[in-house]
Amino acid sequence: MARVTVEDCVDKVPNRFELVMLAAHRAREISSGAGLTVDRDNDKNPVVALREIAEETQSADELRERLIESNQTQIEVDEPEEDSMALLMGRGEPADKPAEDDLSEEKLLRALMEAQGQG
Repeated sequence: MARVTVEDCVDKVPNRFELVMLAAHRAREISSGAGLTVDRDNDKNPVVALREIAEETQSADELRERLIESNQTQIEVDEPEEDSMALLMGRGEPADKPAEDDLSEEKLLRALMEAQGQG
């Protein structure tokens, strides 16, 4: 039955190496407890994975993305440049120039004394 299933899958994933990689990844997902999208029919996980690909209950593109994500060890995050970060934070000056606090210690003491009527 698996040979017929492989032949059915070649229409969906023309590269047989990629087909094997995707089916193996899906079989590992099934072994880890992922839900089946076709009836098991007493088949083992690799055959079920091939049947899912053949019947298109598992998209080859989605499987490919999950396979890539499972093999990634580092995820790159685009971070804004330092100058842009200062503008995003609401400061008009670049990040290398220290931002002035709105309330320095001296201004805070002065404001407290004025509030108490001692200023």
